[in-house]
Amino acid sequence: MVSTPKNVIITAVLLQLVLLLSNVNESRGWFLGLPPIFGFPPSPQQPPSPSLPPKNPRPSGLKVGFYLGLCPVDIEASIKVLIQDAFSKDSTILPAFLRMQFHDCFVNGCDASILIDGESSEKKADANLSVRGYELIDTLKAFAEAQCPGVVSCADLIAIITTEVLRLGGGPEYAVQTGRCDGLKSDVNDVDLPGPSISAQQSIAIFGAKKFTPQEMVALLGCHTVGITHCMFFEDRLYPGTGDMDPTLRNQLITVCPKDMNSNNFTNLDQNPPSSNKVDNSFFDQINKKRGVLHIDQDLASNSLTKRFVTQFAQNQVLSNSILASSMLKLQALDVLTGNQGEIRQNCRIFNNQ
Repeated sequence: MVSTPKNVIITAVLLQLVLLLSNVNESRGWFLGLPPIFGFPPSPQQPPSPSLPPKNPRPSGLKVGFYLGLCPVDIEASIKVLIQDAFSKDSTILPAFLRMQFHDCFVNGCDASILIDGESSEKKADANLSVRGYELIDTLKAFAEAQCPGVVSCADLIAIITTEVLRLGGGPEYAVQTGRCDGLKSDVNDVDLPGPSISAQQSIAIFGAKKFTPQEMVALLGCHTVGITHCMFFEDRLYPGTGDMDPTLRNQLITVCPKDMNSNNFTNLDQNPPSSNKVDNSFFDQINKKRGVLHIDQDLASNSLTKRFVTQFAQNQVLSNSILASSMLKLQALDVLTGNQGEIRQNCRIFNNQ
């Protein structure tokens, strides 16, 4: 018997295997895993994979605890710890963020557009030149990005900080709603904020356009229970003087703001010293006694639509806190962007496409 060389046997076996695989795969339009030359379509048993939905799409709307389940840690609780530490070192972040929240939300909604840097951004508006608190936002954003990248919005940071410092300053405690997205526009020409010398009637119209009632407006302006104001914003009430300011207070303020001195001096908005750094109802008692510093504040105690709320709040701090809490929630929900609207900025000072 003539023996067959081993290499011939191996070659024959391999050839049979190739032919077998060829028959199997050609029935499916494939040959050894490569696209067929003649473009046979996939068999019905292997349809094309459908496109997958975006990974973890951001839910729409505001709610308490929005980030639970979206971050590996309770990011809001962690952020609040950092806010508490910042407040313990500088309690003036309370009026700073009450102001920032208002200035942001009253211009195209609560979208963190006030945080954007640039020569033509909202920051450059005269009314915003003295807004501060940006460094704390930067710190908290960096922390949030390290813990939970691309999820926590800058607009939510403003709301979380404002709510927490309001509580730390003696004001109402309420559960902050989160879920905002950041805006895609910041234009200095959009900034049109009510000034300190407008009347209560003008203020009612401005707040009314944003769907706030006179009572809610009074509660929000009651945040002037903390913070300061500079001479330039009220010296028109000192010279030659008006009949709606307590004479003793006027004499005190004249020493702070000498006539024609263009002074950069300042005074507390709440002229009750033990209370000027606390969120309470002392402010309403002061303006009832004609001790309001700004014209808009004092006019609240005279206007027929607002004076009764001033008296009610002055007599009942529980009521004033309750209305302030609901009014702040309403302010923080003003024209917000949620879901797939806007963006989640990586850096609160610049848009993602820059």
